[in-house]
Amino acid sequence: MSSTPLPAFPEGFLWGVSTAAYQIEGAVAEDGRGPSIWDTFAHTPGRVRDGHTGDTACDHYHRWPEDLALLGDLGVNAYRFSIAWPRVQPDGAGPANPKGLDFYDRLVDALAARSIAPVPTLFHWDLPQALEDRGGWLDRDTAHRFAEYAALVAERLADRIPAWITLNEPLVHMAEGYAFGSHAPGRALLLDALPAGHHQLLGHGLATAALRAHGAREVMVTNNCTPVRPASDSPEDTAAADVYDAFHNRFFNDPVLLGRYPDLSAVGLPADPPYLRDGDLETIGAPLDALGVNYYNPTRVAAAAPGSGLPFDLVPIEGVPTTAFGWPVVPESLYDLLTGLRARYGAALPPIHITENGCSTEDAVDEDGRVRDTARIEFLDGHLRALHRAAKAGVDVRGYFVWSLLDNFEWAEGYHQRFGLVHVDYATQRRTPKDSYHWLRTALTGRDHRRDSRGDSRRD
Repeated sequence: MSSTPLPAFPEGFLWGVSTAAYQIEGAVAEDGRGPSIWDTFAHTPGRVRDGHTGDTACDHYHRWPEDLALLGDLGVNAYRFSIAWPRVQPDGAGPANPKGLDFYDRLVDALAARSIAPVPTLFHWDLPQALEDRGGWLDRDTAHRFAEYAALVAERLADRIPAWITLNEPLVHMAEGYAFGSHAPGRALLLDALPAGHHQLLGHGLATAALRAHGAREVMVTNNCTPVRPASDSPEDTAAADVYDAFHNRFFNDPVLLGRYPDLSAVGLPADPPYLRDGDLETIGAPLDALGVNYYNPTRVAAAAPGSGLPFDLVPIEGVPTTAFGWPVVPESLYDLLTGLRARYGAALPPIHITENGCSTEDAVDEDGRVRDTARIEFLDGHLRALHRAAKAGVDVRGYFVWSLLDNFEWAEGYHQRFGLVHVDYATQRRTPKDSYHWLRTALTGRDHRRDSRGDSRRD
């Protein structure tokens, strides 16, 4: 970690943190909310580590004023959160549930009162279970239901929302939820999961039109992106890395930025798959106001071993630190990723927001009430410096959002991975800002990074 201050970003730059509804809200059966695929998945034995569920999570549904106070104290000017589709449409169709929209209405107004820009994500993996029962994202109709849901939310909130995100990481939802089965809904279809990716992108395009029809000012999609490195210079490893890059990055960026899918004929996939219909790419490729990029780590790829089942193998990146999740920490790869996106897409690349960046560490509250998460501070410091270098190199970067405000339900890992700037004791729901929170507050506001105005770093 550098001892020098962070470099200055342009005036108007968005500084924020990110969360997701199922990971923090709890209250899964309150005020008319319907079940999501994550409710079903988490309550299925063996699916989530130690049988954890998001039934309570961080109880943000009831404690949101306290959490917004933390945002205000941190000094951010933007907050990325997600809207729970089953809270708005319990069955994934039909009229809006008024109490569900009321919750987000109160949240948006309270953010505005603190001069914090609300940046909602419409889909962060919590598909209404009723839609999954009818095929989920494998069913083309789900894309149309998503657009209807987007219209309902925009009709209520668009007058106060400066920027919208349609989808969060459609790659990860397709891969973990439909290809490998490690996330909800738990299907293991391998390459037969590709329609779930296409239908999410179609839903993005349809929702973009619906949002704009209801007055949305800016619309973006958030993709998980990674710079891909071949394990060696061999033709086999290089070819495998190219295929992985096509699946992970280009399958989800090319359609929205270039209006076409990458060529996957090398792995035997047709140029015109049966799920692709006339007009789909025009809908998906409607111009974006910005691109959300979630970045955590680079990926090293080797040729597939015999019997792998996939056309590539992922191999460790050696000689670098790792997070508690085992992910390699390589800040300079964020620079490589962003400059690579600019080189690949040129004038087709819209402004970029880093909509997630962060790490899990082994955090605990010390006897003196502090959480000394030095590794997280080093992670954020390094990545922000890499981001600034990319901006100086000409990449149009407009915002940076830390994942996450709070420790939370970390999907299949349950409550075993802590990504938050704020420690959450799940038994008591006590919030304790970590040293990383105070470090970021100092960077953003100049206020003392160890104590708040009351001299106490903890919150009940």
